[in-house]
Amino acid sequence: MGTIKTWNKWANRHSYYPLDILRVALGVFLFIKGINFMGNTQMLLELVKPLQSIGGEMMMIHYVAPAHFVGGLLIAFGLLTRWAIAAQLPILIGAILINVLGELNSLDLIMALLVFIVCVFFLFFGSGKHSVDYYLKMQK
Repeated sequence: MGTIKTWNKWANRHSYYPLDILRVALGVFLFIKGINFMGNTQMLLELVKPLQSIGGEMMMIHYVAPAHFVGGLLIAFGLLTRWAIAAQLPILIGAILINVLGELNSLDLIMALLVFIVCVFFLFFGSGKHSVDYYLKMQK
């Protein structure tokens, strides 16, 4: 726990606008993906087809779209950022596996890997100084 507090203090001292813009862009991207999945569930069913042998396709579909939708909003505003990103990680790991096990689409694989790396970064970094989390913490 002490290590995370140390990293959080470092992050709060070294928080710059580009990192906040990256966090907001990540949130907006995930939000748009959530809207896209909600509007086109057939596309999501096609994406999940390589993992069909695992089972639970409908559970995955009902998890992916709302997690992207709500998680994207939370990440963009910087509210409960680490929790929202923790909800995104299984989806992103699944997206990487779908591209590796199924039909390889290099653009989708690169995008999934990039979003995964950025999510892991913000999982440790936190939401930064210009976020709702930081504002609420300073109000105490």
